[in-house]
Formats: sequence, structure tokens, C-alpha cells
Amino acid sequence: MEPMPRLDRDAYIATMRQQMEAMRGPVADAINNAKDGEIIAGSECPVRDLFGTLRRKAFEVGLQMRTDAAEAAFSPSAGSRVPEEAAE
Repeated sequence: MEPMPRLDRDAYIATMRQQMEAMRGPVADAINNAKDGEIIAGSECPVRDLFGTLRRKAFEVGLQMRTDAAEAAFSPSAGSRVPEEAAE
């Protein structure tokens, strides 16, 4: 089996940088929206959930980019061919 092509590391970093920057505001909001005296308890779960979403997105983007790289490298004519006699 041929090894699967690798994703473009720089493109992945650029894509995920956008995702991370977009999440900074909601994290700050979660911390700011916590009640006084309960900042940790009031923001820990929302921040954890935001990072969980980012973690899932990071994995999904990486998997999709690697799959796309494999599909781009795939040559339909490179596989085994059915003999013409068998196709009739």
C-alpha cells in the first residue's frame, strides 16, 4: 500500500490560525461574563467547551486536508485494469 500524502503544513497552520483567532473573542467573553467572585467556576466550562470545539475542528481540518491531498495524488488509470475480455 502506498503511503498517504501529507497535508500542506503551512496551509493547515494558516487555516487553524484563523480558527484560533476567531475563538479568542468568545473565550474573553466567557471570562468576562462570569459572576464576580466566581470567575473560574463561571467560565471554566464555557472555555473548556470552546477549546473542545477547536480541538475537534483542528482534527477535522487536518484529516480533510490529508484526504484531499490523497485524492489529488490519485490517478484513476494507475490502478489495476480489467482485461477487455472480462469487460464484455
